[in-house]
Amino acid sequence: MNGTPAGSEPGAGGGLVERLRTFIEADLTRNAIIGVIIINAIVIGLETSPSAMAAAGGLLRTIDTLALSIFVVEIVIKLIVYRLAFFKRPWNLFDFFVVAISLAPASEGLSVLRALRILRALRLVSAVPKMRVVVQALLQALPGMGSVVALLGLVFYITSVMATKMFGGEFEAWFGTVGRSAYSLFQIMTLESWSMGIVRPVMEVYPYAWVFFVPFILLVTFAVLNLFIAIIVNSMHDAAAEDEEQQQAEHDQVLRELTRQIGDLRREVAALRESSRPGKS
Repeated sequence: MNGTPAGSEPGAGGGLVERLRTFIEADLTRNAIIGVIIINAIVIGLETSPSAMAAAGGLLRTIDTLALSIFVVEIVIKLIVYRLAFFKRPWNLFDFFVVAISLAPASEGLSVLRALRILRALRLVSAVPKMRVVVQALLQALPGMGSVVALLGLVFYITSVMATKMFGGEFEAWFGTVGRSAYSLFQIMTLESWSMGIVRPVMEVYPYAWVFFVPFILLVTFAVLNLFIAIIVNSMHDAAAEDEEQQQAEHDQVLRELTRQIGDLRREVAALRESSRPGKS
């Protein structure tokens, strides 16, 4: 279910609204929208190529306009079906924002908004349920990451001061200031050319420098950073459970509505049978 949970009364024109709801929530429609998003992202990328624009610029612009029209129609249908409930769902707001940016005029002052059309590719996140779970897990993990970031910052500050005092005299470009030391240690943390690029040259002057660098790598790269992975994995598990609970709640709501309608039909049939018996006026 990609839309807002069912349950709103259709009111006037309810038959049309229900048909639109069935259409917009169908798996075929969702898969078609995903296909349009992918094609549109490829087209926007091709528009950055002068050779592609020279060969098929008109066709690419036509496809881009057609894709945008499909996105606008999709948003309009959802607004008709879900009404104000449309804005209660964050992913709907995200889709609305992305499409609204694409509708901005490509004037000179707003040319940067034209470049933001590629954000339409991010609609894959809202269209694919499993990708939504990943993003929700990342967002939920941010508060838990705060303490890990603080710990990492403290470790970086302490080791940067130590590295500046120990190696700054001979290797000013790498460890001349606390800022330079922090950047060099960040490079070492990422394991990017850390041995041949920084540590071994330092060890040529300070043979026991490995006593400082090896524990730093073990602590920061293999311990602290793994805490981020643990927090994200835990958040993904929680997000997946919440998504499953939400889908189950929506499913139960639909079942309750169907049960109520079946009960109403049974009562109507019983009333018709009672009225059709001989001797009943």
